[in-house]
Amino acid sequence: MGDLVGWARVSSVGQDLAGQVQELEAAGCRKIFQGKHSGKAETNQAALDAMLVYLREGDTLVVTKLDRLGRSLRQVLAVVDQLKEKGVTLQALHQGLDTRRSDPMNTAMLQLLGMFAEMERNFIVERTWAGKEASGNFGGRKPKLTPTQKAEIQALHAQGASKAELARRFSVSRMTVMRVVG
Repeated sequence: MGDLVGWARVSSVGQDLAGQVQELEAAGCRKIFQGKHSGKAETNQAALDAMLVYLREGDTLVVTKLDRLGRSLRQVLAVVDQLKEKGVTLQALHQGLDTRRSDPMNTAMLQLLGMFAEMERNFIVERTWAGKEASGNFGGRKPKLTPTQKAEIQALHAQGASKAELARRFSVSRMTVMRVVG
């Protein structure tokens, strides 16, 4: 059997990790990694990455609550997947989740989390598309030439203007002019 390794995280710099650390120590964790989500998500990610590198097959990661593993359900499930790949089990003290036991309740809990993560992802996609439709901004680079400029390039090319000359005149590459004139 491997080690019990703790992970404590708070959502903002002003919050205190002491309560989580005490619970993790009481659960038998000797090594506890800590993350404080600050204005810089990289800081928290670096602590999470260090913990994931430290964990070895057979270890158990212990958290007070499952949501301590990430800021969204998708992030939590990504970490759970990484743990599975490494052969690391997971224990969430407040939720009674312990993947060291392969009972139907633990399996159902993880499957429900997966369903909710998928639902959350679908909601995010729907809101993103609604926002794009409302603003008319679907991303991508703005066209270098307006439809009027394209028509002008085609007309000038038909009158004998060279592609290089048109590229200089409209401040675009020759390739752009070639795409316009066909």
